[in-house]
Amino acid sequence: MISTRSVFQDEAEALSAALPPLMVDAERLASAVSLGIHGRRKAGMGESFWQFRRFRAEDPSTAVDWRQSAKSQHLFVREREWEVAQSVWFWRDGSPGMDFKSGAVSKRDRASLLSLALASALVRGGERVALLGPPFPPASSRAQVRRMGFTLAGNERTAPLPPDAHVTRNAQFVWLSDFLSPVVKIEAVLRRLAQSGLGGYLVHIVDPAEEDFPYEGRTRFEAPGEELRETLGRAETVAPAYRARFKAHAETVALLAGKLGWSYLAHRTDRSPQTALVALYAEMSGARHSRM
Repeated sequence: MISTRSVFQDEAEALSAALPPLMVDAERLASAVSLGIHGRRKAGMGESFWQFRRFRAEDPSTAVDWRQSAKSQHLFVREREWEVAQSVWFWRDGSPGMDFKSGAVSKRDRASLLSLALASALVRGGERVALLGPPFPPASSRAQVRRMGFTLAGNERTAPLPPDAHVTRNAQFVWLSDFLSPVVKIEAVLRRLAQSGLGGYLVHIVDPAEEDFPYEGRTRFEAPGEELRETLGRAETVAPAYRARFKAHAETVALLAGKLGWSYLAHRTDRSPQTALVALYAEMSGARHSRM
């Protein structure tokens, strides 16, 4: 006779074995940063106490917390936590160029890990998350995170730019990419998303070799997924001009994001994903960071 306990254990082990390594790594990363469920609190309608703040002229007298005010020479207002869940949409660039890696981690893998770890942390805080593209609306559940995990762990290619797909209004959009597309195309997509009422975050995933250009001597360069090839006899001779152009392109993307009210964060794949996740989550909570 097979016990019920044994059956459940077998099912649990089967489900765990089916989880892609990406999902396991993302959950571990989200847990390690200990973001907590109140990381993205805002003042607004709700019943949970958030914080006291100084009384302002536009506040009604009924908003004053007289007990707290009696402890000081100033008047204080008790703010409650904003309890309406947000929808956060993700687009992870899955184009061939994202497979490039000069070290142990590809740009695609790091972008996938950060996407899923951030989604896991947001769900823990009560937010709704979704990938742009798959037919799953934003949801705040572990099942939704698992759906995202299986999609991101797949080998399906995607375009570098987000498609013109339906998204909920007044949501937030997280776009992770190497942003090596022409600036005019990036700008067109950004303006389309901004006009849809979305606020957003550009997460620029950079391989260290792309930024540092450490190549010397005769070097052959190939564009992933394309027939473009170039061989340089002395690669070091073009290094200064290349680095300047790469920096200018990144700065242009960052300035463009700023003009549209979006945030820009850059992350190198040779740096800690934990540091990047904390910085990104803090940015979404209102803190400002420019480099991870």
